[in-house]
Amino acid sequence: MIGGAGFVGSWVVDEILKNPRAQVTIIDNLISSEKWNISTDPRVTFIRGSAAEFPTFERVKGAVDFVYHLACFHGNQSSIARPIDDLENGLKTTLVLLEWVRKNHPKARVVYAGAGCAVADKTWDAPSPIKEIDSTHILHDSPYSISKISGEMYCVFYAHQHNMHVVRIRFQNVYGPREILGAGIWRGTEHTIWRNVIPTFIWKALHGQELEIFGEFRASRDFIYVSDLARGVLMAAKHGTPNEVYNLASGKEKFIDELALSIVELTNSKSCIRNSAKRHWDSSGRRFADITKSNKELNFLATTDFREGLITTIEWTIENEDRIATTISSHNESQGA
Repeated sequence: MIGGAGFVGSWVVDEILKNPRAQVTIIDNLISSEKWNISTDPRVTFIRGSAAEFPTFERVKGAVDFVYHLACFHGNQSSIARPIDDLENGLKTTLVLLEWVRKNHPKARVVYAGAGCAVADKTWDAPSPIKEIDSTHILHDSPYSISKISGEMYCVFYAHQHNMHVVRIRFQNVYGPREILGAGIWRGTEHTIWRNVIPTFIWKALHGQELEIFGEFRASRDFIYVSDLARGVLMAAKHGTPNEVYNLASGKEKFIDELALSIVELTNSKSCIRNSAKRHWDSSGRRFADITKSNKELNFLATTDFREGLITTIEWTIENEDRIATTISSHNESQGA
């Protein structure tokens, strides 16, 4: 498991461990995650190191049946600020991983986590559902997006050239407990702290801070609860067709202004909501995924009610407020560096 200390990775580890015979080795450099997110199950081995370096993989012992690649340089804004770091912690990890599997575990199945934004239409008008197409725009919004789609290209190459078993999955916007604001090291912008929209809005609403919505028009995303996504990752690993790609999403478009209002209500917050101009880099203001293929071929369907998922995430944030506050404050001296 590459990136098993991260938000999504930690949930996928827990899903794997539902099999009583499973054992998991996690590789993570903690650049955008925290060690306290790692499972304490005795069947889990943690290797702290970079997946961009072959010596890290030499520390993996025993047979390998599945390899889950969930690591990245989180996220869009950080990759824009530090594209070389994105290359090192994104695309390079993919190529090193594929080479290591090819040479040492050629029968293992690789599950590669891509990003739905990499193939989304660049539009602020009413979007069409994003299908599992194998084409993309030459212009991308961020190095993060470039790394994710280039990683898919390497996966397809290794599947064809070396007959490797690779299944690609494309996440939409994942939310839920364990997404830690400020997790990891300073990555060049304030978005080291303010990660995705839902944990940011929840934290700010709980502390009476302003919620800012970017977009001259109504921005939207496709939100999927993290436990649903983790279940989908394993379904793709077990039942996905090699060299195919699957959307893991809710298939529903959620507007950000409605999200903000819901979070303010659920937290009993006095926070105000402000609409700002769109971020200069964000060309795909509205998007959601087509889930027909993953439903038909994997029998996957996200089942968590969005409102219930928000409530659970708010409760987790309150329970872990001190820990999160510590990770946020750890970057106070780094801002502006």
